[in-house]
Amino acid sequence: MSAASPGAGPTLPANYKWIVLSNTTIGMLLATINASILLIALPDIFRGIQINPLAPGNTNYLLWMILSFLIVTAVLVVSLGRIGDMYGRVRIYNLGFAVFTAFSILLFATPLKGSAGALWLIGMRVGQGIGGAMLFANSSAIITDAFPENQRGLALGINGVAAIAGTFLGLIIGGVLGPLDWRLVFLVSIPFGLFGTVWAYLKLVDLSERRPAKIDWLGNVTFAVGLISLMIGITYGIQPYGHHVMSWGSPKVLAEIIGGILVLAVFCVIETRVEQPMFHLDLFRIRAFAAGNVATLLSAIGRGGLQFVLIIWLQGIWLPQHGYSFEQTPLWAGIYMLPLTAGFLIAGPASGFLSDRYGARPFATGGMILAALSFILLEGLPVNFNYLPFALLLLLNGIGMGLFASPNRAGVMNSLPPRQRGAGAGMNATFQNSAMVLSIGIFFSLLIIGLAAHLPDSLNSGLRAHGVPAAAAVRISHLPPVATLFASFLGYNPIQQLLGPGLLHSLPASQVAVLTGRSFFPHLMGAPFSDALSAAFTFSFIACLVAAWASWLRGGKYHHREEDLVAPDAPAPTAARAGDGARRPGTVTRL
Repeated sequence: MSAASPGAGPTLPANYKWIVLSNTTIGMLLATINASILLIALPDIFRGIQINPLAPGNTNYLLWMILSFLIVTAVLVVSLGRIGDMYGRVRIYNLGFAVFTAFSILLFATPLKGSAGALWLIGMRVGQGIGGAMLFANSSAIITDAFPENQRGLALGINGVAAIAGTFLGLIIGGVLGPLDWRLVFLVSIPFGLFGTVWAYLKLVDLSERRPAKIDWLGNVTFAVGLISLMIGITYGIQPYGHHVMSWGSPKVLAEIIGGILVLAVFCVIETRVEQPMFHLDLFRIRAFAAGNVATLLSAIGRGGLQFVLIIWLQGIWLPQHGYSFEQTPLWAGIYMLPLTAGFLIAGPASGFLSDRYGARPFATGGMILAALSFILLEGLPVNFNYLPFALLLLLNGIGMGLFASPNRAGVMNSLPPRQRGAGAGMNATFQNSAMVLSIGIFFSLLIIGLAAHLPDSLNSGLRAHGVPAAAAVRISHLPPVATLFASFLGYNPIQQLLGPGLLHSLPASQVAVLTGRSFFPHLMGAPFSDALSAAFTFSFIACLVAAWASWLRGGKYHHREEDLVAPDAPAPTAARAGDGARRPGTVTRL
């Protein structure tokens, strides 16, 4: 049995849509797992290339190792989605699989050590991000082309849940493989990448209609320059500046952020004036598309910040207080966050399936309300919590985010004209990937502000009480809190890093044992971190409520009909399905 493609394409097997879903889901899993796999494995990677990421001048390596992949994908997905519309979505997607796999091999085969090794890894992560951007930009459009309207929610839901779940599975995979051998963190992607590449080239068929068009070079350049400048400013904003704990007042950071915003404003003006823009801004006149993208941005900010907050909370405070050494905390942090992933996996496909029948609005809006509720309840937990209520709240958050993600993505894709699906999917992915970088800036800033208000006094008195000389205690207590956060984030012993080997050797062994033990730092950090945690969760609560409001504004079930998009000189359709009413050429049908 076979099915014909919508255009004049080849005859396809009846199960072709499931082949598409399987392959694109593998692609999305690979891309999102690799977006987060380094978060837990970074200590092992830095030991492997023989570099201390917390040493002066090395913090940039730490940040760019994490963010290079995210920034590249955020910047390129719109352009690559538009190029997919022009030259074939499957062609660009297949190339993305091959590029991603090639740079995974180069990461595994890293030949250098020290600073050169760190720069090599960052450069190869950029290349891997280019391949990931090709996958991100075209997978949703390929699925939308292959599935009928009444099954897109389920298909995009499964694919979207895989994408979101991959960000959390990456934590566990990195935590398991990193201690065995840091190169395994990169090796694990290679066999799946090779398989996916060959499978995609052999089986996927381009169903989209291509039209010759010129590449909007001016739009591409201004968009890339503006977004990169903005993200670099956010990245460096959380680092110390002079005597300040952060760099938000630095002229350089302000110039990068303000300059990036201005260049993006110029990009918007250009896109309204060029004949063939990289992205049609008039798509934002489609309410379902505009509201869905706003909701995507805000939900991703809340989810991305949650990931970092939970890692620091578990690794720096909770796990050491419950018997885990600091070196063990990265892996176990990923394991203890599994209820969050379980919530995604439970709710995502189900809400995608139901949204095909009832529309995206009730599920996306309800999901964001549940997520907002989970943040308020998490804020009410003590810093040293009982695990069962914590796990249940993570499950609730995952269910809320899963309820939202699948219908929202399907709603965005269903609202797009077929010829704009690649560019529209790219813009949606840009909002999601940019939100991760933005959330790092926001949540690290909230944590640093909260810690800076109370941690210095607690640290000073605690160190002096255990024999640290007053001058050294004052100096250490006034170090930027970001160093403490990075140490906790990487699974290092924070006090051991702050004191250094010289000062530790000058203290009695009994005091060193207390200072570097599993309870001293978590106890010291508890009250200051509680205030910072409250601010972070309050922000996530507000972001999710605004996302719920945006989701509600999308309207009812909403589809752009392929049969409505006829040539201007073609006769208007004279017949319509029962209950739809007559439709004019080029209109959007609201169901």
